[in-house]
Amino acid sequence: MLDWYPWGNHSGLYLAQTRGYFKDEGLEVNIHPPSDPADVLKVVAAGTDGFGISYQTDVLAACASGVPVRSLAALVQHPLNAVMSLKGAGITRPKDLEGKKVGVTGVPSDEALLRSILAADGGSIERVEQVNVGTDLLPALLGKKVDAIIGAYPVHESIVAEQQGQPVDIMKLQDWGVPDYYELVLVTNGAMIEKNPEVVRKFLRAVVKGYQDAGADQGAALDALAAASPEVDRAVEGPGIALLAPYWTDGVPRFGHQTAERWQSYADWMRQRQLLEKDVRAQDCFTTDFLPK
Repeated sequence: MLDWYPWGNHSGLYLAQTRGYFKDEGLEVNIHPPSDPADVLKVVAAGTDGFGISYQTDVLAACASGVPVRSLAALVQHPLNAVMSLKGAGITRPKDLEGKKVGVTGVPSDEALLRSILAADGGSIERVEQVNVGTDLLPALLGKKVDAIIGAYPVHESIVAEQQGQPVDIMKLQDWGVPDYYELVLVTNGAMIEKNPEVVRKFLRAVVKGYQDAGADQGAALDALAAASPEVDRAVEGPGIALLAPYWTDGVPRFGHQTAERWQSYADWMRQRQLLEKDVRAQDCFTTDFLPK
């Protein structure tokens, strides 16, 4: 189960499917979007789907609540979530958000992230008006219903904005006091790990090959994505894959790399901001045992 509708970050999966890497491992894999992105971890935990794509933030929250899911691989090594504003709006650092309207999706982490980056720049969230626009972040920004948005990705929404003649300024969260974290991770459930470890190992072997190929041949990755999902906008996803590919392996020795330090630092940050109901041990939320050597 994907985290969202098919887009550039899924191209490695589709390329693995197209090139027969799952079949070579003796696996028949059905890749599909969720009916509701909020259900991914529930469905995977229940075993309805063996694997899914989720967010490190959500995996940690699930882990704290006792949901039996674990991350197997980091798909994106750094946050994609960012604050965006229209160029010329004069919003280039967090303190510039004071006195402005900021579009949010409504998830609890939005406010915590805003509060954190504002504090890092000597600002206060009390001086910011948050506007819940749901998933319509970019339309709200381009329509000037809000002055900035949080939750959009520089590898997707910024490309759409530019193509519509409204380029944006981007603030990376990790530049303003938020710990570097894995945006998207590949997850499975405890039962799959315990009862079918070889299936997990084979699945990951195929996924890693798919993403390695996608980084090396981005045209083929785009073709595989578009073939699987014809509604994909190649003019957006082509540049998106080019921007995304470095995030897959930036600063790490191999695709999927995860560390306990990265998991724990972000878990501690979430706990300090009441985004976790209890302390979490990083080792309970992820494993690197199944990544190809």
